[in-house]
Amino acid sequence: MATLRRLREAPRHLLVCEKSNFSHDKSRHRHLVETHYHNYRVSFLIPECGMLSKELKNLVTDTGPYYFVKNLPLHELITHEFIHTFVKKGKLILSLDKDTYEETGLQGHPSQYSGRKIMKFIVSIDLMDLSFNLNSKKYERICWSFKEKKPMKFDFLLAWHHTGAEESAMLSFFSKYQIQEHQPKVSMSTLSDLQCPVLQSGELRGEPETSCSALELLDWLGGVFCNADLNNEPDNFISNFCCPQPSTVVAQAHLCTITGFILPEKISVLLEQLCHYFDEPKLAPWVTLSVQGFADSPVSWRENEHGFWKGGEHLYNFVIFNNQDYWLQMAVGANDNCPP
Repeated sequence: MATLRRLREAPRHLLVCEKSNFSHDKSRHRHLVETHYHNYRVSFLIPECGMLSKELKNLVTDTGPYYFVKNLPLHELITHEFIHTFVKKGKLILSLDKDTYEETGLQGHPSQYSGRKIMKFIVSIDLMDLSFNLNSKKYERICWSFKEKKPMKFDFLLAWHHTGAEESAMLSFFSKYQIQEHQPKVSMSTLSDLQCPVLQSGELRGEPETSCSALELLDWLGGVFCNADLNNEPDNFISNFCCPQPSTVVAQAHLCTITGFILPEKISVLLEQLCHYFDEPKLAPWVTLSVQGFADSPVSWRENEHGFWKGGEHLYNFVIFNNQDYWLQMAVGANDNCPP
């Protein structure tokens, strides 16, 4: 496994690139997908493709639903009924400003991105631990904090892992609040005469006049996703960006974007299906799968604290080659730990 790390400036971003093969025992692709919990946008690009297969279409339309609950009191998430019905494992993580934190009376720790003047605190509550100790002083103190000391209400997005109770239980539990069901928004488009970078799976850094690097590809993908003009024409005052070289023009490419609250297991299935795209011979030498997290999520991967800084970025991208090699690119902003 090869790894390339780069620290970008102004504003600062940390980008980690690595290459492996999906069949390798030590491949990290499943772990990385499963531990990036809060995903709001998934995009995949398939060169030399005008129409999606039936299998991919079915997966794209089966990424929801998710739910929006408005003004939900925080204390509802620590009740025995909620934990017993919905929580199999996990924590409640609060990112609080200094005044709110002090008003709660709870124990936490300063944000690691606070600087010299601490203005932000993190409170982590192990919900499973609480469920086994409902008579403990710790549970009583948390209840007192959320119900009396500092009652708080938030708008929540909820998504359902298909284990345990029925999905209807969620609608029933939150029926006394304003709960709305949503389906992810799906956008599909066919890009004609798209100039694409030439890539070689074994050359993560690229080779002059032979192949482009992983870093050049990620910049180019950003332009494609934004529908930017990549021709770098002299009279274009919006974008002076162009496709990295060497490149090739494909007659058509399919771009699909899913926006909503998308669970990691849905992305895992989509990634697996894209790997099987090359089970039969294809003109495309590679495809990509890009995933962006919510900018205001309190964590990025696992329980790693996520800070907003200027853009709140935390994302990853797979480049899947026709020989089952892949590149994995992970990027975060300045107020984040290095991706795992």
